[in-house]
Amino acid sequence: MLDISVLPTAPKADDWGFVFAGRDTVTSLRGEPGMPWRISEVISQWHVEMSSALPVGHWQGRGVWAFSVPEDSVDLSTQLSGNLYSLLGRVDDGLFHAHGRAYQLLHWRETHRHCGRCGTLTQSIEDGRAVVCESCSLRVYPRVSPCVIVLVNKGDKMLLAAAAGFQKRFYSTLAGFMEPGETCEEAVIREVREEVGVEVGNVRYFRSQPWPFPSQVMLGFFAEWQSGDLALSPEEIEDADWFDVGAMPPTPPNASISGQLISHFIESL
Repeated sequence: MLDISVLPTAPKADDWGFVFAGRDTVTSLRGEPGMPWRISEVISQWHVEMSSALPVGHWQGRGVWAFSVPEDSVDLSTQLSGNLYSLLGRVDDGLFHAHGRAYQLLHWRETHRHCGRCGTLTQSIEDGRAVVCESCSLRVYPRVSPCVIVLVNKGDKMLLAAAAGFQKRFYSTLAGFMEPGETCEEAVIREVREEVGVEVGNVRYFRSQPWPFPSQVMLGFFAEWQSGDLALSPEEIEDADWFDVGAMPPTPPNASISGQLISHFIESL
């Protein structure tokens, strides 16, 4: 499990390095799936400057750092490059979340190179936990966007939907970003109403999951249908229906919180 209570202060040769080329994580073809590099390997293969390393935390007793390298620097004969989705379900949760935190920090730093108030270049402070504008003193910490995700049931049937715009169609639970000033329960009710046109109640919290695509936290809920017929929002939903256990469509794996919501509901029947 990644420990982020204390961040490392200076990279050491045997520390861990999570390497990203654009949106893709880069790992070795010779090692176990998803394993990070040693810092000595990062230096020898990419000749990176240690000043560019972002502190992530500690894992297996060693410091963890995040690096961004040029996309054309990946050697596909010895290195594997792929979106974080390629690791979902293939590595344990602790390692996946370590990759996810490393990517989120790199994405945050890349999108906050300049002050959002006056445009001045920002500087890293607090051992990498924040950036500050030396001109207007605006201080910015890594941002996480909260999203609600909900499994709605009508008796023993589950409401599952296929999102619009995905080539490989599978059916998942409904999800959406929270709005300012909204409670989680209000966001659940609104999102279901907006996406499929039905009213829900008895909203119950399930669990949460960090979701680094690019920087979210998924807040899982169950809710019960109260009224209304399905009326889909075509911009967001391609298809939706009520499904029972005996006739399930393709659904997400249990590595995702959507899959966990579905499995938990089935087990509770």
